[in-house]
Amino acid sequence: MSETLDTVFAALADPTRREILRMLLEDDMAVTDVAEPFEMSLAAISKHLVILTRAGLISQEKRGRVKWCKLEPDALRDASVWMQGFGQFEPVNLDAFERFLASEMPKQD
Repeated sequence: MSETLDTVFAALADPTRREILRMLLEDDMAVTDVAEPFEMSLAAISKHLVILTRAGLISQEKRGRVKWCKLEPDALRDASVWMQGFGQFEPVNLDAFERFLASEMPKQD
């Protein structure tokens, strides 16, 4: 499972790939439609799609002469289960933590 999680999180680390996944939440899309909003080549988008496919986050199929992308939401299940394990901890109050640090740290001029 560790290798699968590593692959999924590596794929999610890139903002372009996260945006592609967000777009595919709406519906299946042709590769050319996926590429349209980005200021990069079709080849660069194709590389992102390969990474998402290898991670199992999307699938691709040819329909006629057009390659289509489809979101595979089940691929996030293991990552979601892993992250839920951290839900047992209280969220950190960053404002209180900052005040604590300010009171404990010596002033620097």
